[in-house]
Amino acid sequence: MTKIFLDTNLLIYLYSEDEPEKRQTVLNLIIENEAIISTQVVNELSNVLYKKFKLNSDKVLKVIEEIQGNVYISGVNLETIKYAHFIKNKYKYSYFDSLIISSALENKCDILFTEDMQNNQLIENILKLKNPFKVQ
Repeated sequence: MTKIFLDTNLLIYLYSEDEPEKRQTVLNLIIENEAIISTQVVNELSNVLYKKFKLNSDKVLKVIEEIQGNVYISGVNLETIKYAHFIKNKYKYSYFDSLIISSALENKCDILFTEDMQNNQLIENILKLKNPFKVQ
């Protein structure tokens, strides 16, 4: 199994009615790989579920528990944050994107699936950024 990291934007498709094909793609990624997210992703997803989907606390907590049952959730720590600053300076991503990259590297992931970063970019000769919805 490949170790993959999922960006927040992909998890949002799991709870959206708008893009069933994208939802299925994300589900397949989770089923077919060792999927990892960070506490940052959980926080960002929670914010979207409250604001965009207008879910109440009970439903957001249910989503978190569902996700917790299907992916590994890694905590963001001080070392993750420090490394994110290095990534930000070197690769010129936003701080929060750099924190996602830092978490993926810290968890020894092979691929970071995201729609928001440069497709097929290799970070630190270790982590490949991939948009799962783009035909290669």
